[in-house]
Amino acid sequence: MRASQDQLIRPGGRRRVLAAGLLAVALAFTAACTDGDGGKPSSWHGGGENPAPKAAATISEPAADAKDVPASTGITFTTKDAKETAVELKDAAGKAVEGTLAADGKSWLPTGALEYGTSYTATVTATGDDGRPATATSTFTTMAKPGNEVRVSSFLGDNQVVGVGMPLIVKFSRGIPEDYRDDVQRRMTVTSTPAQEGIWHWVSPTEIRYRPKEFWKTGSKVSYRVQAGGLPMGDGWYGRADLGVDIKIGSALIMTVDNKTKRMTVTRNGSVIKTIPVSLGKKSTPSSSGTMVVIEKLRKTVFDTFEELGPEDGYRTKIDFAQRLTWGGEFIHAAPWSEGQQGTTNVSHGCVNVSMANGDWLFKNTQIGDPITVKGTERKLQNGNGWTDWNMSWDEYVKGSALPYQPPADPDTTATPDGAGTPSATPTA
Repeated sequence: MRASQDQLIRPGGRRRVLAAGLLAVALAFTAACTDGDGGKPSSWHGGGENPAPKAAATISEPAADAKDVPASTGITFTTKDAKETAVELKDAAGKAVEGTLAADGKSWLPTGALEYGTSYTATVTATGDDGRPATATSTFTTMAKPGNEVRVSSFLGDNQVVGVGMPLIVKFSRGIPEDYRDDVQRRMTVTSTPAQEGIWHWVSPTEIRYRPKEFWKTGSKVSYRVQAGGLPMGDGWYGRADLGVDIKIGSALIMTVDNKTKRMTVTRNGSVIKTIPVSLGKKSTPSSSGTMVVIEKLRKTVFDTFEELGPEDGYRTKIDFAQRLTWGGEFIHAAPWSEGQQGTTNVSHGCVNVSMANGDWLFKNTQIGDPITVKGTERKLQNGNGWTDWNMSWDEYVKGSALPYQPPADPDTTATPDGAGTPSATPTA
């Protein structure tokens, strides 16, 4: 019998085997349920459920399953107890979209407009000091391409070298309603190296300009970008495309004209390089006092004032070395007929008259955006008559912004592509 065969085992042998087996199981169970430091429960077995992450994230815009989202959309979110935050945006095929996290850590903006009529998924990951990530997702679909689009253009072209007084000028093909200007301005960025404080100023519903608090620093690299593609601009109109321009600031050539001495003083990078006798506007047609910049340069042109002044006072004259200062017709230009009065008497119709030789010299040394200040004449420069951005105080200029101004605590000093050479065609988006 099996029972009798089992009894053939020597007395105590079976119990000794069973006890050893039970001890081995007990030791194995103990090893599996403790770490190496004295029996603390392991995080992966027998220690209870994993604790929830300390951090949390919520996406507020675009809302989950939102349709007809503007292609300009950014990702707006909130986090709690997060030491690190990451944002990822992918299209339906899983292709990632490049973008930048805002300085305040509350939003993320793609580097370019999204595709129209396309599904995207945004994921925000917040990680707390416990190292555990918490995620929030939102899948949305962008709107179809709109029929009404606003073109955005820049006066300046890539690689253009300009003077230290040059404002950045952006124009819109349609007026931007006041209620939308703050949204547009939020999508306009300027990066300069070295960093310089500045702000955008709305000149009109179709034009906005930017200037630094002080003249641009010579040799600066300046990049400005308008992320207008798909951006709502009021009344069912949307920005057609993004716009980006890189320029370079040339030497600091500054002209100062004193009516009292009838002299122009020209400095370059702070040093006087030339003093030029001038004749300004006579009393009936005085030159404007204020700070202007060179708007355009015409090696040869014709001044025709018959339409403005009539047949009795009007004239038609060939002009050399003309540099426009105002829309109203004030120029620096060579005037060989007034060389006898230059330095002593004002005889012009409001222009700054110089000799042929000095006109040639100025024309060769100046560039678009070089500033000129005229002092002591009978008429003050009217703001808007030319690029009069520097004729306003900084406090006045700030009032033209659609957003409250806050001086940057830590200005962006990111370098931009170097620019040198001939201006390109005017960029248009």
